Amino acid sequence: MKVARVHARITDRRRDFLHQLTTRLVRENQTLVIEDLTVRNMVKNRRLARAISDASWSQLRSMLEYKAGWYGRDLVVVDRWFPSSKLCSACGVLRAGMSLSVRMWTCGCGTTLDRDVNAAVNIRAAGLAVQACGDGVRPARAHARAGSGR
Repeated sequence: MKVARVHARITDRRRDFLHQLTTRLVRENQTLVIEDLTVRNMVKNRRLARAISDASWSQLRSMLEYKAGWYGRDLVVVDRWFPSSKLCSACGVLRAGMSLSVRMWTCGCGTTLDRDVNAAVNIRAAGLAVQACGDGVRPARAHARAGSGR
């Protein structure tokens, strides 16, 4: 019973934190852009499963969806196949392949990019483009994959 109470308390605190975070995000922003992640498949990774489960990404997304509806905000979901971390946010060139161990990389244009920050910039730009143009976000086309930047 003591262990069950401790786990229930942790669950309640986590849910309360997610409610506070999502409410603040929705109140402060007109448009929220998130990436569609397959949490179910990500949890199959033995090294990351516990951290991903503890983060409650699925619950965070569902809270953002219904609270965005309540407050009349826009929630844009970028496709999971959009190459957000491999696309240079400065010049638009798509890097061919990149393992998860690569955290920093330098583009041909000379820009040094942090993988996570670069992905966030690209996801934001893609989401705002969706809102402006009204189209979905899809992976880059073949000419962009070949490395011919803008």
